[in-house]
Amino acid sequence: MPVEVPPRVSRWRALRTPALVGAGGIAAAALLHFRDPNTSGSYGFCPFQAVTGWACPGCGGLRAVHALTDLDVGAALSSNVLAVLLVTTLAVAFALWIPRRLRDARAPMIAITSRVGVVLIVVGFVFTVVRNTPWGSSLAP
Repeated sequence: MPVEVPPRVSRWRALRTPALVGAGGIAAAALLHFRDPNTSGSYGFCPFQAVTGWACPGCGGLRAVHALTDLDVGAALSSNVLAVLLVTTLAVAFALWIPRRLRDARAPMIAITSRVGVVLIVVGFVFTVVRNTPWGSSLAP
């Protein structure tokens, strides 16, 4: 069976989607840098927390990204360690995506298998439960 060779495309065409994704990420980081989420109600409220009284896995994520834009890793980790890990993972995946796109214009940024998806859901659930208990209070936003 012959190996399918991806069609040749221009560099700009191959990097157009990564450029748009990068611009979106920079715009979101700039918004969080200049509009402080530490001000109560500046970005609305968490519906999960409003209904249950518990901090969801994303609670503190905006404050964590704001702290990262100020290069304050300690404050970011204390706001939401899971969000810091997510931002780090996405930054690494983005950096690795660019050379892959130059080799194959159809290469996705991240491909998550169903097994990885289940693990991520379980991690989010466990993180939510632990951060809302007395022994996990250090993880609370």
